[in-house]
Amino acid sequence: MKQKIMTTAAAMALLAGTAQAQLVIEPGSDDRIDWASLEEFKAAHTGLEGESFDILGPWLGGDQELFSSVIAYFNEATGANASYSGSDSFEQQIVIDSEAGSPPDVAVFPQPGLASDLAKRGYLQPLGDETRQWLVDNYAAGESWAKLGTYAGQDGTEQLFAFPYKADVKSLVWYVPENFEDFGYDVPETYEDLKALTEQMVEDGETPWCIGLGSGGATGWPATDWVEDLMLRTATPEDYDAWTTNGMPFNDPKVVAAIEEFGWFAKNEDFVAGGVGAVPVTDFRESPAGLFDSPPGCYMHRQASFIPTFFPEGTMIGEDADFFYMPAPESGEFGQPVLGGGTMFAVMSDNPAAMAFVEFLKTPAAHEIWMAQKGFVTPHSGANPDAYGDETLKRMGQILLDATVFRFDGSDLMPGAIGAGAFWTGMVDFVGGDSAQDVADRIQETWASLD
Repeated sequence: MKQKIMTTAAAMALLAGTAQAQLVIEPGSDDRIDWASLEEFKAAHTGLEGESFDILGPWLGGDQELFSSVIAYFNEATGANASYSGSDSFEQQIVIDSEAGSPPDVAVFPQPGLASDLAKRGYLQPLGDETRQWLVDNYAAGESWAKLGTYAGQDGTEQLFAFPYKADVKSLVWYVPENFEDFGYDVPETYEDLKALTEQMVEDGETPWCIGLGSGGATGWPATDWVEDLMLRTATPEDYDAWTTNGMPFNDPKVVAAIEEFGWFAKNEDFVAGGVGAVPVTDFRESPAGLFDSPPGCYMHRQASFIPTFFPEGTMIGEDADFFYMPAPESGEFGQPVLGGGTMFAVMSDNPAAMAFVEFLKTPAAHEIWMAQKGFVTPHSGANPDAYGDETLKRMGQILLDATVFRFDGSDLMPGAIGAGAFWTGMVDFVGGDSAQDVADRIQETWASLD
């Protein structure tokens, strides 16, 4: 149901003192947006007029413009002046600035591991138990999101230090609806159905999967996403967490089993386009091409939400190509897990306006304004799904809302030598013929050598 349009008087109050051109959507003009939540925020955050603070993050180009369009509503509501700067070397810059004693007031972290490290060194301000509970109560799979921003501080006490905002979905399988229709295939609803469909396609003389691990110096990373998704479908979230920190050794039987599960798909000559030998040498950007061949070179491709960028020009998502959630086991013992990524907001100064910005991010409107444009999905259960300006994003957002478990990309949580090194190369070796056990043993040896 759409949100009720706010009164003209309230809309005018929200505009007071600010040039209307700065706001991409005129307050009160779009009934999908909860303008009342901005009014409530404004009433609760008086006395910030004239305060200035800076936000540093990784967003450039279109994302920078879109996020700046959201900031404009915070500035208007409070009379403060928040300004955003993007950096293509954010990970290095934030460490340099922190160590030099000149960090931004707010930082937007694309990787929780980096935020955790700076929290441990005393550079981040705790956001409080109330905000942690707010995440649990207002985000789908809220405990997962709260956990993602909870780290040990300088004194070793675990607290919420980072607020998640803007998510990415990775647990997706892409397909061409027309191809499914031609053979009468149904979208699988369980993991068992997915495996049965894979086998059925082979029985029909078809090739189920396109898989490509090639990515230049980063070759192998697409397989790590596969293994992470399969860990969430064959082991508990707690096992997953322990694995990403080496609390569970990389060669634990549960990890080995997840790698072998990936092998069920990738190491069967009949299951993958071009045969097993093509998997490690096919560039990930080119690997979905078989979906669009005539006749199809494959029928399914597991990849994150960004992959349509590499589909043939003019491909319409929802018509020419579509996606479904990589389903969970029928037993339900592991819930509805979703693998993904996202950005985390952390406060790095005692500027009251900077802390108020986190409160702003709790408002449905702070999500809906970006939702109404493009390139944004959120697990905020209070945001209006009808605010999405794109049906594809709306469906991805629904996957987040349906999730009972959300976990961040595991390789991004591991030390670089593992997550962006031994794990990548190990998966190439595995597809090339090495056993899951041997590969896992070697990765664990590398991890142990880092201590």
